[in-house]
Amino acid sequence: MRQIPQRSAVPTALTWDLTTIYPDDAAFKADLTAIQTTTAQVAQLKGQLAQSGADLYRVTTAVFDLYRKIERAEVYASLKNDQDTSNATYQGLADQANGVATKVGAAVSWFEPEVLALTPDALQALFDQEPKLAAYRHYFDVLSKQRDHTLSPAEERLLAGASEIFGASAKTYSVLSDADLKFPVVQDEDGQDVRLSEGLYGVLLDSVQPAVRKQAFEALYSVYQQFRHTFAATLSGEVKTHNYVADLRHYANARDAAMSANNVPAVVYDTLVKTVDRHLDSLHQYVALRKELLGLPELHMYDLYTPITGEPSLKYTYEEAQQEALKALAVLGPDYVANVQKMFDGRAIDVVENQGKRTGAYSGGFYDSKPYILLNWQDSLESLYTLVHEMGHSMHSHYTRTNQPFQYGDYSIFVAEIASTTNENLLTDYLLKTQQDPKVRAYVLNHYLDGFKGTVYRQTQFAEFEDYIHTQAAAGQALTADFMSDFYGKLNQRYYGDAVVSDPQIADEWTRIPHFYYNYYVYQYATGFAAATTLAGRILSGDTAKRDAYLGYLKSGSSDLPLNVMRKAGVDMTQPDYLKTAFATFDQRLAEFKQLARELKKD
Repeated sequence: MRQIPQRSAVPTALTWDLTTIYPDDAAFKADLTAIQTTTAQVAQLKGQLAQSGADLYRVTTAVFDLYRKIERAEVYASLKNDQDTSNATYQGLADQANGVATKVGAAVSWFEPEVLALTPDALQALFDQEPKLAAYRHYFDVLSKQRDHTLSPAEERLLAGASEIFGASAKTYSVLSDADLKFPVVQDEDGQDVRLSEGLYGVLLDSVQPAVRKQAFEALYSVYQQFRHTFAATLSGEVKTHNYVADLRHYANARDAAMSANNVPAVVYDTLVKTVDRHLDSLHQYVALRKELLGLPELHMYDLYTPITGEPSLKYTYEEAQQEALKALAVLGPDYVANVQKMFDGRAIDVVENQGKRTGAYSGGFYDSKPYILLNWQDSLESLYTLVHEMGHSMHSHYTRTNQPFQYGDYSIFVAEIASTTNENLLTDYLLKTQQDPKVRAYVLNHYLDGFKGTVYRQTQFAEFEDYIHTQAAAGQALTADFMSDFYGKLNQRYYGDAVVSDPQIADEWTRIPHFYYNYYVYQYATGFAAATTLAGRILSGDTAKRDAYLGYLKSGSSDLPLNVMRKAGVDMTQPDYLKTAFATFDQRLAEFKQLARELKKD
């Protein structure tokens, strides 16, 4: 029986090198001690920032320097913990870093309220006294928008001190889903016994054998359903936290609070949901076509991922995938490609799945580090897409950090998914241009349509569910497992239509979606993918000015409001045009795929 390896058995070349952050754990602990000393010193600056422009600059730089120090410790501990969440040592380091970060937050919780206590005229007077403050102008302008939602210094300190408590539900969910759930043994396509995991689950749902897909689906949900009431308690706790903090900060609701933090108006969210709802017929057509082409008497939820064209004809080892990624991304220019190569050569990627490793994939790091990528590699086209997706995040981070000062060295979550999904669109275009075999082209088109389904449609479905449970909890509704499953099951049926059997297990899908703990995050996958369609078209036009405008977006960080950054890149996300462009592309490729797939079926 094939087993997932222990962390110690993974080849060093396939692991990330975290010694560039700290040479060892002892250095991390020493730095954490030093940070606590600095934290105490910064706490003593309370009440000094309004004395003069020079004092405002001194206090501001001290606060940001402290943020910069704790960021290093937090990221190191988090990456160490994610590589093996069952390792008690690194669980402890993560707890220590989180604990100190909480203390940092409490120690500087007075800073923003003190700034916001200044009238606009008083703040401008301080800027006039100290020219160096110009480097923080945009930061203070954005901060001023929060004036009506900032509490007294004492209240802010209480909230900051409770951040670790507020995060308990999400942490409990993470430990339970990543480390404590034990999945059964199932059979793969070769009839071999394999231990099911979240990473392997995705591979088995790609199987061309219906029995393999069904067995994996039922086995996975049999485990999650054992704990559905526990997951309901953790998700309910998270939602209540979001609603509670939003109310304290005088927002109309949790959604407004979350979107305000990114300076994104609610109209962007509402436009997404309304536009997707108007185009559900396209998804229904695709689902019905899937049933027809697969020749299934019944189409189940576990049949929505297997390639319609049959056995995947494109598989890549990790080494082969690196070369394909470089070719697909070449349209972004030689500097971009060179920086991707540095990621491949510099042990910045933790590649393979091991026991206890965090599931999924992400791009991480901090201002003073290189970007890092976590993968759970499988030799599949999906893993190639994941690689270029996360590389989009990493290159966004690289260009931002090398072109912006620390205070603008990160970017809004709202624009984060655009860089990654632009890379996905570029990969799709590359494959369609280089693969002439009709079977391969059909497979790539199928993959694109599935990606659109999983990103634009599925994430908007998640967004609807997320908003519903927040509004229901705010109205006093208890978020029990039965209540959430009832709504989720009906919502899922509305999205996918009558061509698919609404398997009872899918009503409990919310139990295994970690992004529901991210506070109105998921809608940005959908808006990001749609915006990326327009941006990819601009890049592929061959107009270097349009390509450079895109690279300008990557370099902007948080130096401007996210919607302004995207306008400069060529997309106005306050209007529905970018969504219409995305659905037009989906419909065009669906039509192409329908014709090609039916011709192949005749042959």
